Amino acid sequence: MIAFHPQLFVRIVELDGPRAPMPRPLASGFTEHRAYRVLGVYNPSESSDAYFILPNDRDEMWFICQRHLRFAGLHDTSAHHLDLTDVHASAAD
Repeated sequence: MIAFHPQLFVRIVELDGPRAPMPRPLASGFTEHRAYRVLGVYNPSESSDAYFILPNDRDEMWFICQRHLRFAGLHDTSAHHLDLTDVHASAAD
């Protein structure tokens, strides 16, 4: 069982190279300048990777490998996307 916090946001740090997991988020409607709410997590039994369900900037839902993601914080908001400049500013408060 995989559990996650309902206020969890992640940021994209896309891995590069021939062994980078697909899909590549920056080619799939995501940007490095935003944080994305985690809507769910899936871990296929044949893989050691977990896939996070995220809404991209076009409001499409994607399964993105955790190797492309970094923690962006827990945020009590109804928003599904946050600008990272706003996230860093609120963290400094």
